[in-house]
Amino acid sequence: MRLAIGLWFVIINLIGYIVMSEDKKKARRRQERTPERTLFLLAFIGGALGVLIAMYKCRHKTKHISFIVGIPALLFLNAILYGYFLK
Repeated sequence: MRLAIGLWFVIINLIGYIVMSEDKKKARRRQERTPERTLFLLAFIGGALGVLIAMYKCRHKTKHISFIVGIPALLFLNAILYGYFLK
């Protein structure tokens, strides 16, 4: 079980990072964007760390209050849930 949760943590955070980074690239090129709902969903299902890292590394969505507050809150929730399931 621990291996599956650890693998999920790595994969979902990589996906979150990549999707957030790609959305920034799309924003620069004025292409069709990834919906904010999708970014929050990735964070909610365990990828908040990857989304948060990409958010600040790529300087993407850092002026949106919903992301400034929401993603760290989801990271806190993720940490509690990962901690609970890894006990």
